[in-house]
Order: sequence, then C-alpha cells, then structure tokens
Amino acid sequence: MLRALALSVLIAATPMPAPAGAADGRESGRVAWVTDGDTFRLESGERIRIAGIDAPETHRDQAKCAGETLVGLRAKDRATALLAGRQVTFRRVGRSYNRTVATVALDGHDLGTELVQIGVAAWWPRGRPKPDWCRRAY
Repeated sequence: MLRALALSVLIAATPMPAPAGAADGRESGRVAWVTDGDTFRLESGERIRIAGIDAPETHRDQAKCAGETLVGLRAKDRATALLAGRQVTFRRVGRSYNRTVATVALDGHDLGTELVQIGVAAWWPRGRPKPDWCRRAY
C-alpha cells in the first residue's frame, strides 16, 4: 500500500508536457462547426469567439431586426465554407458568455481581418458600441 501511495505521488508530481506552441501562448485545434460569423466550436468542444470583430446574429431572439437574421445566416454560411474542418491557431485573450475570446489565425493569416474583408463581420473595438446590423441589412 505504501508503494502504491509513493507511486501515485510520483506520478502526480511529474510535469506534463506543454501543448504544442504553448511557449508562445498559441494553441491549435480543428474547427468542428461554425455558430455564426464570429464564433465557432473546436473538435475538443471549446467555443471560440474571435476577438475584435462582430458578426450579425443568426437567431431571432438575439437579433435586433429580421434583416440582421438574414445577413447573419449568410455570414454563417460564408464562415462555414471558410472554416469547416480546418485547423486554426489561436491565442486566448479573455472569456465572454462561456466562450474563449481569442485572436485566431487560419493558414498564418489573421482570421478576424479575413472575415471583415469578405463581409462576414465588422470591426468591433473593445469599449465601442456593437455594429448596427439592421442598418447594414437593407
């Protein structure tokens, strides 16, 4: 029994290897599905909210108008085409609504910038009002 206790203490004290890329704060994962233009879920189950951008809502109860839901569903489709099944790297910067907020890279390029450039999302600097998707929808 003493031997088993000593072995379990030894195992518990053995340092675990850091995840790949953890030295620079970057982690990686494969995208399982896209929630909307600024949020996706990794195969690990972790939800990632892309920092610094906002995309229109896809659910009526969260959208401010019907037009926002329409552009939100289009944005989700475009983001899904871009991200589904792809490997991304990310750096955690915070938490919001049970999601990890992170800067994200796809093929070495900033994902937030790419989503804004293709019209899926808009810049949303910290502390500023959310973009008005109802005005943009029509």
